[in-house]
Amino acid sequence: MHDHMWRDEGVEFVRAASGGILFGIPLLYTMEVWSIGATSEPRNQLIVLVALTVPLTLLNRTEGFRISNGHRWSDAVADAIESMAIGLVLSAGVLVMLREITLTTPVHAAIGRVVYESIGFCLGVGVARHLLRGDRIADSNNPDDGNANDDRNIKQGRSTKQGRSTKQSRSTQQGRSQPAMVGSTVSDLGAAALGAAVISLSIAPTDEVQHIAAGMTPPMLLIVVTVSLVVTYSIVFVAEFAGQSGRHVHQGPLQNPTAETLAAYLVALGTSATLVWTFRGQVDPVPGYVAQAVVLGFPAAIGGAAGRLVV
Repeated sequence: MHDHMWRDEGVEFVRAASGGILFGIPLLYTMEVWSIGATSEPRNQLIVLVALTVPLTLLNRTEGFRISNGHRWSDAVADAIESMAIGLVLSAGVLVMLREITLTTPVHAAIGRVVYESIGFCLGVGVARHLLRGDRIADSNNPDDGNANDDRNIKQGRSTKQGRSTKQSRSTQQGRSQPAMVGSTVSDLGAAALGAAVISLSIAPTDEVQHIAAGMTPPMLLIVVTVSLVVTYSIVFVAEFAGQSGRHVHQGPLQNPTAETLAAYLVALGTSATLVWTFRGQVDPVPGYVAQAVVLGFPAAIGGAAGRLVV
């Protein structure tokens, strides 16, 4: 029982982080926000954080990132504070990865950038359960908001539904033909390419990609690739968004979690490389072109993960 509770907490944290990243990544590639954050007064930063508690409280009252997040206002406020903490940590981590916060960055500038960039992350955490979720119908069948037994029933229903889905998926996969499995793989990779293009199209033409790539060393680029793989794997196979149980039992080429994650990332990286070439032409030297493709590949991979969840 104790292990099950820790597992649920872990999944809820991954779901919150996934929602924050899906919602907040585009804002991270914006020099204007970096500048505003770096020059903002501490008073303004505090106002931003206090103002964020209002929509986060309302979001956690209705959606949030927990399956049974409580329906009392005190629970909503507590979850709003937790959502804000997760959003702040996420934005700080990504800014450090992109080297927009370094050891030489003044403390007040670093804090300001984290606060302003966290706005999108915090709101994404607040709507994490709503994003691409498969259990909203189950939630709507719970008329007694304050009844703990109903909360347990939701979790039990989710487990039953996932178990039933898993059995049906195994049965279906056993009878699938090879062309059907290949078609499923092509569909997933096509959705990854489309999602990657949708997210990265608004970022690729900007100077931010070139600016970030110029400050990247090979080890830092390797970290970006690793984080991209971990984040996209978590979004698709851990956060319990719609269709996760079926994905774990898929068969066929590139249809296991690790292979699908690697293949989808390569598709997203190829999409980002194509967009870099489209908007900038030939980038010399070649390492500079690779660096820009990897930097743009991070939001592209996240968009690809969202696209794979839709199909």
